[in-house]
Amino acid sequence: MGCGTGALCAAIADTCSPGSLAGAEPSEGFLKTARQNLGGRADLRSGSATALPFGDGAFDAVVSGLVLNFVPDPRAALAEMARVTRPGGTLAAYVWDYAGKMELMRAFWDAAVALDPAAAALDEGLRFPLCRPEALAQLFTSAGLQEVATVALDVPTPFASFDDYWQPFLGGQGPAPAYAMSLDEAAKARLRERLRRSLPARPDGSIALTARAWAVRATSDAAGARHSPS
Repeated sequence: MGCGTGALCAAIADTCSPGSLAGAEPSEGFLKTARQNLGGRADLRSGSATALPFGDGAFDAVVSGLVLNFVPDPRAALAEMARVTRPGGTLAAYVWDYAGKMELMRAFWDAAVALDPAAAALDEGLRFPLCRPEALAQLFTSAGLQEVATVALDVPTPFASFDDYWQPFLGGQGPAPAYAMSLDEAAKARLRERLRRSLPARPDGSIALTARAWAVRATSDAAGARHSPS
């Protein structure tokens, strides 16, 4: 669900040998890129999280990667995921731990808010309360799913230098780059310097951070997983 540019589908195709693989994505641009990247290894269709273009019980496993917190109605999305999962099948999702160990983003917003309290309105750690293990578990449990479990997925994110860390904020996509680029040069310089002082640089100038995602997994239940999100 929400296959984006196809990275998760490619990982599944490369490591899991699925009998069949499908993805749904509302962005035509991402869908075009995913089709190019996957080269026919997956059935990729246009569809939103709350209207998946697949039949009831079509899949043994349904997963959403780095998407669920962006969906306006995650309960409705989870109900739709359950609809297309066979009874006894697996549902799973993972989201960045914006409030904690997604360190490259946490450092940015901590520095930004220290200089400009109004920046807190853009901080994903505050905007996405779903990105916590308790909230994810509660969402899946409230949907009538069984055997709900969460786990932290930690990925090392090393940077060769501070400039290596800082450069993506000067032209990338998302709230943090947009905020950085909205600042005048003096304010941008202050943010850059505060970040430079706060990050744990090694003697050679490299910076070792961790990017954590919280994952949740559950089992579909024929009686409880298919009811309306209302």
